[in-house]
Amino acid sequence: MMKLNIYRIPAGIYAANCYVIFSDDTKSGIVVDPGGSADEIIDFVEKNNIDLKYIVLTHGHGDHIGGVKEIKDKYKIPVLIHEDDADMLTDASKNLSGTMASGPIEINADKTLKDGEIIKFGDLEALVLHTPGHTKGGICLKIQDHILTGDTLFKGSIGRTDLYSGDYETLIKSIKTKLLVLSDELIVLPGHGQPSTIRNERLSNPFFN
Repeated sequence: MMKLNIYRIPAGIYAANCYVIFSDDTKSGIVVDPGGSADEIIDFVEKNNIDLKYIVLTHGHGDHIGGVKEIKDKYKIPVLIHEDDADMLTDASKNLSGTMASGPIEINADKTLKDGEIIKFGDLEALVLHTPGHTKGGICLKIQDHILTGDTLFKGSIGRTDLYSGDYETLIKSIKTKLLVLSDELIVLPGHGQPSTIRNERLSNPFFN
């Protein structure tokens, strides 16, 4: 198995977890959900000589996209998001940034993703799992023995469903059919808060027990 590095940066005023993921061997990497703190993210990338290939967004909310423009402008890399959330990026009312302290954010996706798609960067691969519910186009990314769950699944909780395109029953179904069926030992890296495992969430998450 290729050596995987995952670095977490609680980014922006809402401390959304941004993850910089890269290969030890090739230094090819991706940045997932840069919600702000672009300078800190760029500093880490530069210090580690990471060859960024993509900005990948688990969903379109403003607290996960605040650093996108700066990082895209610096590295000239494409922004990827599920096809069902692409409209949120271009509309500050849908992505909620219009009501956030960071101010309105409106950006464009360069490529849209579908369920089951593979994102390749260097010798690493990320599998896209479409997990709607928090938003219509929410995704999780499975990379080796880790899964980045965005705002779909948290340690001991789940994402909100009372915002634009959210739906509670859809979210519960997504988690049960797409995530809780995965390996017990898979490490869960959520969009907010601390890591967990699939086993811990299956056994102790109050939404499923």
